[in-house]
Amino acid sequence: MQLELLPLLHVQRELYTIPLGWTRFHTYIETMTGGTDDIILPLVGMNPMGNEHISALLDTLIGFDAEAVATAALTEAVQRLTTVDRQFRVALIVSDDLRGGWTNRYFSEMQSRFEMTSMLKRHWIITTIWTSETWSPEKVRAEVLAQIYRAAYTQCFGLPKTLRQMLRQEGLAALFAATEMPELVPDELAYSREVIQPHLDTTEYPTIFACLFGDEAASSAGYPPLGLSPRAGYAVALTDAQREQSPPEALLGARADPALVV
Repeated sequence: MQLELLPLLHVQRELYTIPLGWTRFHTYIETMTGGTDDIILPLVGMNPMGNEHISALLDTLIGFDAEAVATAALTEAVQRLTTVDRQFRVALIVSDDLRGGWTNRYFSEMQSRFEMTSMLKRHWIITTIWTSETWSPEKVRAEVLAQIYRAAYTQCFGLPKTLRQMLRQEGLAALFAATEMPELVPDELAYSREVIQPHLDTTEYPTIFACLFGDEAASSAGYPPLGLSPRAGYAVALTDAQREQSPPEALLGARADPALVV
């Protein structure tokens, strides 16, 4: 893969220096679109009307030079993902799932992980920095690597449609990036796998949602719960990926399938 950083943390921080109101929103739109009918910078996920907590997080990220961390992760990914011949620019975008009225964490996560078409067609890989989480250099590195792997995976296998396909993508991405995942005791892991098993080939959004995120998230979205703990599906996915005989990067094809490339 050919990867380049698209530095946007200072761009985002500058927007929050503008007093809250129409001027800030207008500047955000102009910055994102450049006065065109399309987007020239991938700022869709940010909350332009956010408050001080976003500025504080951006200051933290800039303070430990998160974009330098991301650049190092890009270099690592290029060295490891040698079989995928694609070019992307990678950006860190702060998304306000803590206080942003138009950002639902679960729906946004589903979109950023499984519906990447619009960004990938523009050769962008977006790493989402959630305001509800505490960030460190290690966490930024892991999230960047995981999102890069998802992009590479889709170039070889296409966008995942079934729960089975999503679980495989997510398990391998987590393993590739050494991402922290929910830990389930063996009995709960076995129980979760048993609950998920009948739904592996479903494409029904509510069922997939409940299997991935668990009962609390499903209920909050108005979907039927299945009796699963938070992010049980992700825990099952990682465990399954750890059973693979080859490392995640070796499971990608020798070249991207032209019929599947996004």
